Amino acid sequence: MLKRMGNGIEIAMGLLLVALVGAGCQQQQTVPPAAPVMDQAARIKRGQYLVTVGSCNDCHTPFKMGEKGPEPDMSRMLSGHPENLKLPAPPKFTQEWPGVSSATNTAWAGPWGISYTANLTPDEITGLGIWDEAMFFKALRNGRHMGDGRPILPPMPWLSLAAMTDEDLKSVFAYLKSIPPIVNHVPDAIEAAPPK
Repeated sequence: MLKRMGNGIEIAMGLLLVALVGAGCQQQQTVPPAAPVMDQAARIKRGQYLVTVGSCNDCHTPFKMGEKGPEPDMSRMLSGHPENLKLPAPPKFTQEWPGVSSATNTAWAGPWGISYTANLTPDEITGLGIWDEAMFFKALRNGRHMGDGRPILPPMPWLSLAAMTDEDLKSVFAYLKSIPPIVNHVPDAIEAAPPK
């Protein structure tokens, strides 16, 4: 009798566990699992992986024309919008054309104004060279340039990046600080005037 009752309790506990797990799966997870703390070499390698799968090169590395069409110019990896590329005034935006990008995929214009992708290399003057980890975290968590400046403009997906774990953000920052610096003065963003 006890054995039979024990099996019933086990079945009931199993069903309760399945119900709780099922309910948990339907809710959006807000706190990611803690990542293990890594040494610097592992952190840089993880950062390289995250920058690659996060498609950072798609916007922060200028495109050039390759044999099969546009492709990132890896000789200018993550250097942002080319300083010598002057663009014409953007067109008038409509619902059908809410924004445009440059041929290099490094400048974007839309109702927000004109945004130029930043130089993410560790150059001391034109890139992230003077940034520290706290500034990097603050910029990506708050959506403000250099952590406290103007808003980070579209199409930068900072809201998605803000959801990264601290360890992943540390890894991305460590990787960006490890790549070759490239001198490239990216133009300042042009914010659209507030609507009247």
